[in-house]
Amino acid sequence: MDNIAGTKSGLTWAVHLSVIFLVLLWLFPTIGLFVSSFRTADQISATGWWKALFPTEQNLVVRAAEPSAQVLRDGVYMIEGNVFEDFSVGVIAHWGVSSREISAYQPGETAELRDGSSVTLEADGSYRVESAEEMSGSRGQRIFVTATTPPEFTLGNYEFMLFDPQNSEGMTKAFFSTLTVTIPATIIPILIAAFAAYALAWMEFPGRALLIACVVGLLVVPLQLALIPLLKFHNAIGIGKGYLGVWLAHTGFGLPLAIYLLRNYMVGLPRDIIENAKVDGATDFQIFVKIILPLSFPALASFAIFQFLWTWNDLLVAMVFLIDSSGRTTVMTRQIVEMLGTRGGDWEILATAAFISMAVPIVVFFALQRYLVRGLLAGSVK
Repeated sequence: MDNIAGTKSGLTWAVHLSVIFLVLLWLFPTIGLFVSSFRTADQISATGWWKALFPTEQNLVVRAAEPSAQVLRDGVYMIEGNVFEDFSVGVIAHWGVSSREISAYQPGETAELRDGSSVTLEADGSYRVESAEEMSGSRGQRIFVTATTPPEFTLGNYEFMLFDPQNSEGMTKAFFSTLTVTIPATIIPILIAAFAAYALAWMEFPGRALLIACVVGLLVVPLQLALIPLLKFHNAIGIGKGYLGVWLAHTGFGLPLAIYLLRNYMVGLPRDIIENAKVDGATDFQIFVKIILPLSFPALASFAIFQFLWTWNDLLVAMVFLIDSSGRTTVMTRQIVEMLGTRGGDWEILATAAFISMAVPIVVFFALQRYLVRGLLAGSVK
């Protein structure tokens, strides 16, 4: 009898490894997105987020100032400047004047050019081009630089996305629009489903079993199957382009799971409590409000997590049912999709926008996660 009660399974280690793997699989991208949202564009393009705390080595190609900027000092024509004027400040590791030998010189050394001029580059990026004769041409000398820059973090990405009045792609409006969609779309189905679940669990009426079967059947109906008919119905009654339409759409799509989950939990509540309350003269509404709802809080919180996360991260329903005057939805998921087209190379901005979108669901999940398992297991054990 290897599987008697109290004997630990030999596959416990596999379960632990699987859990650790799944946690890391979710944690690494989240941490990477968080770190990248505080980095500059140069840092992101140079190294991965896991090297954010270490100095970064970058290869830069810069040009000295044009010959028109030269000045005559003590009989020598001279051009001075700094290679870090258009880049992050760093320290020169080595440099060169040819693409074949980008590390030919160390900071402070002088490179002799074919035209008789010379270039000297210091560790802080300052350079000096000297020539005994007047320099000509329309372009400055090209310099290949390998620079080491210290770790750099900034709040500028968040300031740009949330508070910059010149930023037409700011996430502030989309953030509040998403809250406007998500909060009612989470509360409305919970209220309706709680009443329905109580009726299906504790009230006797004809057709109750058929209604329960219909609720279970609706769980497998694809969301995409109902989009077009529901949109036509919304347009027919005049709610197809506003918050009311998207609230009702999310409510309809979320109700089957909510009723099923809450009904299973309420069925498992002690019958004696309900019967004693009825003997004492309590009505069904009083029993529901004063007894059932407080005892069903784990199941309510469990569904609230699912509904909130699904509604917050939704793109499809918002694109179909929530359309502004310009023909574009304004929720955060839609805003990020539009930014991929206009700012596809600005990874620091995209990372910031994505983490702003993730922050609220993460807070909600960790605030209510202790009720998640209790609500999911509702009715599974008698």
